[in-house]
Amino acid sequence: MEKMTLGRTGITVNRNGFGALPVQRVDMETAKSILRRAYESGIDFYDTARGYTDSETKLGYALSDVREKIVIATKTVSTTVEGFWKDLETSLSLLKTDYVDIYQFHNPAFCPKPDDGTGLYEAMLEAKAQGKIRFIGITNHRLAVAKEAVESGLYDTLQFPFSYLASKAEQDLVEECERRNIGFICMKALSGGLITRSDAAYAYLAQFKNTLPIWGIQRMSELEEFIAYHDAPPALTDELKAVIDADREQLAGEFCRGCGYCMPCPAGIEINTCARMSLLLRRSPSASLLTEEGQKKMAKIEDCLECGQCKAKCPYGLDTPNLLKKNWADYQTFLK
Repeated sequence: MEKMTLGRTGITVNRNGFGALPVQRVDMETAKSILRRAYESGIDFYDTARGYTDSETKLGYALSDVREKIVIATKTVSTTVEGFWKDLETSLSLLKTDYVDIYQFHNPAFCPKPDDGTGLYEAMLEAKAQGKIRFIGITNHRLAVAKEAVESGLYDTLQFPFSYLASKAEQDLVEECERRNIGFICMKALSGGLITRSDAAYAYLAQFKNTLPIWGIQRMSELEEFIAYHDAPPALTDELKAVIDADREQLAGEFCRGCGYCMPCPAGIEINTCARMSLLLRRSPSASLLTEEGQKKMAKIEDCLECGQCKAKCPYGLDTPNLLKKNWADYQTFLK
């Protein structure tokens, strides 16, 4: 079973991390079954967030009896000190624990620092002094904010999107974290479902020894796929290199990662699905995408107000309204 260490934290865990965002989509007992199976298989790192509806509740329900044997990372999206403490206390209660291993600022638009006027970083330090958190982390989708966090030396871990579709600048960020001994937690390791070969994703990321991928799991079949890699981790063979090269060529240019930070849409468009529908139809085709419900969802694109909110909020700088229009036009060709 492959292990990795999260930089200066010294936390050493199974190279398969469990991303607990998707378990909010299944019922309590299903979530418990999946989480217990993950734990019993040797997975010991679990990432959740106050903003993931009942994800923390499910983690507490399923794994509180083995708390000392697992590592829990959670997050606060709050931008006030009052909200920070409220989120932390709520997380501790729902997770049924008195401490969090890694507490992360959840995709802030800026890098919290001491004396910046917000008091947020000072709150982190106080929570650590009280023993309620062990290490301080930050997550982001904005390269500039992530780089600032790494260069500041204030953070023990960085969580950032990283896969074999990453740019050179994003790869440089991973390598800078390794130089500075900062733990790197990979979100979007399957690029929001656009990467369909998990063996290729695993093998690529394994080249970067400081990276911990957290796989978003909501089905037992998905979990079993990663558990199989414990005893037989995929190697970066010529076949998998060819898969990676083909995906990079197909997905070159602008594409929606499905992060959802453009939401909500004032016109009710499910942007993080609709703006990448063309790729979903070709890379992970599903009849459900073309149902009457799916068609109604895509048709909402015609209600776009051209307000520009989604474009302004996109951490990847995409021209989201134009991307939606292109996806709607392409989608209609599948209905003929």
